[in-house]
Amino acid sequence: MLTGSLVLVAEDQIFIALDLALAVEDAGGEVAGPVASVKNALALIETRPITAAILDSNLTDGDITPVATRLLEASIPIIIQSGVGIPPELALRFPDLVVFIKPYVAADLVSKLEVLIAAK
Repeated sequence: MLTGSLVLVAEDQIFIALDLALAVEDAGGEVAGPVASVKNALALIETRPITAAILDSNLTDGDITPVATRLLEASIPIIIQSGVGIPPELALRFPDLVVFIKPYVAADLVSKLEVLIAAK
């Protein structure tokens, strides 16, 4: 369960974003967002106590590297989800990232996020 967790959802495809948000809420978590841009994701990180994050690899204003880096440097667990893979710079810097390739089942992704949070 994600009870007590605030999960940042950064995804620029609205139906996927809503599906992820509902899956987080169904698992007892609270959603920060969803947001569709790097700028808005970074703003939420600065203003909310994010517990974990689900990040699309590419948002409306660029790739997710700045957001993922900020979260990982703060030891906040993340899952990257993408239809095309992750940015090369991010893969090189953080080779052990958990990546879900679209399409996937949102509940499976949230279950993995629960494991990452518990392991923190």
